[in-house]
Amino acid sequence: MEYENKYWILDGVYNYPHLLGGLMLTAGLLGLSIGISSLHYLCWSDLGGILLFHKNKGGRKKHVRVYMDGCFDLMHYGHANALRQAKSLGDELVVGIVSDEEIIANKGPPVLPMEERLALVSGLKWVDEVIVNAPYAITEKFMHSLFNEHKIDHIIHGDDPCLLPDGTDAYALAKKAGRYKQIKRTEGVSSTDIVGRILYSIKDEKVREDLLPGDAHEESQSNDSHMSHFLPTSRRIVQFSNGKGPGPNARVVYIDGAFDLFHAGHVEILRRARQLGDFLLVGIHTDQIVRKHRGKHYPIMHLHERSLSVLACRFVDEVIIGTPWEVTKDMVC
Repeated sequence: MEYENKYWILDGVYNYPHLLGGLMLTAGLLGLSIGISSLHYLCWSDLGGILLFHKNKGGRKKHVRVYMDGCFDLMHYGHANALRQAKSLGDELVVGIVSDEEIIANKGPPVLPMEERLALVSGLKWVDEVIVNAPYAITEKFMHSLFNEHKIDHIIHGDDPCLLPDGTDAYALAKKAGRYKQIKRTEGVSSTDIVGRILYSIKDEKVREDLLPGDAHEESQSNDSHMSHFLPTSRRIVQFSNGKGPGPNARVVYIDGAFDLFHAGHVEILRRARQLGDFLLVGIHTDQIVRKHRGKHYPIMHLHERSLSVLACRFVDEVIIGTPWEVTKDMVC
């Protein structure tokens, strides 16, 4: 097949970097310029790609383009970390979002429609392109499109198995083509887990209504039973952070909130806030503050989980973890 054999030249360049250096030197002496074509956000369908928007990138070396797909339903920091890892394996990350119909056929109906899942994925800082309505499994036709039309070098997936209803591997063809790479799954969170937390919080509320006033111990146990025990490391926070402060004359914009169950509305409000200045600083309220103002069964995601979700957003420059409900003089100064 064509996509199995057409990259032998690039493979040779990667294996023999001095050859690439010689070519670049020759091009420089001859006054030639080497560029990279525009990057596009496309929609996969039987009728071909539909352009959504594009951005230009310049450079002298051939960028490695990697592809990772998923349902990305109830987007969480585990999804963000997976895409961060995928981006680290290349220079340009193309993300495929599985269609509603394909999800229904293979897993059951999604919680969020395509429009909201697209907004969440496009809002991540590591994503360069998005292909909507991607198939659940890597098919022969779609893989041909990835390798030849989208110029994908590697297909990425987590180390958790992805099986179709008939028990076959959804990435079998990609592995056979020799362009499959694997990343580590982020432990401690999943869309199924989040749905469980939501349902458990509803059950907790019902339990509280049935408790007598003196049953404080039972209420405390019920309140903590659905909470995540995920503990972030400083390394993980650094991985999600931009690592840059505002410039000397930058206009800093501040916005705060709970940002629980990070959704498309959060992405939009952060986008608008970022447009008001040069540097967006986001305050994340503590679990105790959220519980006080929203109710005892909130937040669904705890402080550090919510902080990572906000940090992953491309419009956010920095966060304050555990900000107070009201803006104080100390914060302004």
